[in-house]
Amino acid sequence: MTTVERFRVAVESRDLDAFDGLFSPDVRFFSPVKFTPIEGAQAIRGLLGVLLRTFEDFRYVGQLAGEAEIGTAGRPAGSHILIFRATVRGKQIHGIDLLQLGDDGLIEEFTVMVRPLSALTTLSEAVLAGLAADQISL
Repeated sequence: MTTVERFRVAVESRDLDAFDGLFSPDVRFFSPVKFTPIEGAQAIRGLLGVLLRTFEDFRYVGQLAGEAEIGTAGRPAGSHILIFRATVRGKQIHGIDLLQLGDDGLIEEFTVMVRPLSALTTLSEAVLAGLAADQISL
């Protein structure tokens, strides 16, 4: 099973432990609400725990694969887009998970984009509350 397939199964089964071994130790997570990336596999694991609890009716509805530049050096990397739909506090969310893999096959960059703005605002509030409840600061 590929890294992307394992990631998708981990999300769909809401299995936080299944994320272990998928991320580069210095992975960078680009959030739709935070300008600077969140760095490190441990920090992202904490965030994923909150996200798995926050999303309701989460489902992937499509997947695309290709190649795109990664990092500041602009080197090419395998890039995979997982298209999702979900609900958060009654708001419908459309979004994508962009996974960019390093030469070792691990996730080196992870970007999430969501729409519409009203759903993004609701998601941001719910995630901040979850982070506070788990005593996680990013």
